[in-house]
Amino acid sequence: MIEKKRILIAGGAGSIGSELVRQLAEKNEIFVLDISESMYDIVEEMRLGGFNVRGRVGDIRDRGALSKVFKELRPQVVFNCAARKYVTPMEDAPMEAVSVNIEGTWNLITFCRDFSVGKFIHCSTDKVVQADCIMGSTKKTAEIMVRNAGFVSVRFANVVFSRGSVWPLWQRRIERGQSITVTNERMERWMMRIDEAVSLMIEAAEDYENGGVYILKMGSPIKIIDLAHRLVAEVKAAGGGDIPIEIIGARPGEKLSERLMSDDEEKQAIDRGKFWLLTYDRNK
Repeated sequence: MIEKKRILIAGGAGSIGSELVRQLAEKNEIFVLDISESMYDIVEEMRLGGFNVRGRVGDIRDRGALSKVFKELRPQVVFNCAARKYVTPMEDAPMEAVSVNIEGTWNLITFCRDFSVGKFIHCSTDKVVQADCIMGSTKKTAEIMVRNAGFVSVRFANVVFSRGSVWPLWQRRIERGQSITVTNERMERWMMRIDEAVSLMIEAAEDYENGGVYILKMGSPIKIIDLAHRLVAEVKAAGGGDIPIEIIGARPGEKLSERLMSDDEEKQAIDRGKFWLLTYDRNK
């Protein structure tokens, strides 16, 4: 159980970060760091509830900003939810992905070492497996850096209802009277809810195998076209009209399917009930 800790949540204004704040604030002192001014929203929400939450607008690429936060808070636990995480935009801006996902993560690793932080939990992605897009490649590098430093990563699949995910994007298109767009009828993804993602991060922080990668057991991937048909059915059930589904073709950097683990990782993954744990021998 994580309680009575000073916790820094980088990227704490995002979908996963803000839910981490909500779930951990009752029994801990929380500091939110986010490049977005929406940091203020989650901090004020928690303050109104009587929780000990502070925050600051800041960038994990800014070592000066990080130095101030670490000196002020002296965190015992750090969660890193700050990242460039969209595939297609990062194909057009590769150095942005490098600077945030690699340099920013390295800055946090360095400060965690310098300030003797007990636990650092990093958000990773299934895009690191057989990475062939810019975002996935930078997140793979970050995951390797984290494990080599003896810290922990949590490897996520697609998070439904998170900022930029397909479901809310479709809902906005429907509100405007537009069709639902699907890139390919064969495209499929593992899907997890925000509460599942946050639960896994907290469990990883509690279990905490140094250098480990935690992966939620998720059953089978879901075809995106089936998810689109589900939303159309919900709209009809609520009294709405028929919503056309348009196939538009894969975007730059996208694959038809993703994997949670590589072949070698599947062979050595440790079953921990609700999740898989990958451990690595850093001497090899």
